[in-house]
Amino acid sequence: MPISLSYLIVIVLLTLGAYFSIRERKLTLGGAIAAFCVGLAVFMGDGFRGLIMLTAFFLLGTLATSWEKEKKNQFKSKSDRATTRDAGQVLANGGIPAILGLLVLWFPHHSGYFRLMMTAALSSAMADTLSSELGMLYGRWFFNIITFRKERKGLDGVISITGLLIGVAGSAVVALIYCFGAFGSKRFGLIILAGTIGNLADSILGALYERKGLIGNNTVNFLNTLIAALSVWLCSLLISL
Repeated sequence: MPISLSYLIVIVLLTLGAYFSIRERKLTLGGAIAAFCVGLAVFMGDGFRGLIMLTAFFLLGTLATSWEKEKKNQFKSKSDRATTRDAGQVLANGGIPAILGLLVLWFPHHSGYFRLMMTAALSSAMADTLSSELGMLYGRWFFNIITFRKERKGLDGVISITGLLIGVAGSAVVALIYCFGAFGSKRFGLIILAGTIGNLADSILGALYERKGLIGNNTVNFLNTLIAALSVWLCSLLISL
């Protein structure tokens, strides 16, 4: 079967994106290959809408990471200071959306659920990245999410109200793209809620396990997107969307 024009366009766009990401040192070669595969899987599951959501996450996440990076680096660990992402980091954020994109093809009768779950995972990834990177700059009171005690910003499991609100705004961007043309949809609020749950889960996992060296940041990112996807699925079942 010949490849459709839309797939050819997407392959060209993803290839160009991978090339420029390597050239600008935003992704390693392995990271670019992983990003290409994630982008194609997301497109296969949700078409151009899914690709736009993924692109919005990549662009806003890259901008947030680069913004005032010298100020943030003094509070980050050595591994977190690198702005060039490898395959593991790409798959940590994009692995769940990619899997859900493929599940749309394999189980088309449940495609609505899988697309909503994919969106929630991207919403969580966006919320986590923006709240961490920008909250570190603009937050005022930083506290441990478990104990609520004041702690130094940049530590695993430490959040700020400002950072949390920035994360909610990031989730709203993804929700707007998903619900474009369907304003007032219940799914808009659900996507934001799931993204926020995933973001908070990221901080809880960071405080309980990452800080102790039991799991790494990639595992935490993968789990927060999974938790967001499962959260929106359970919520949608409860309200029969």
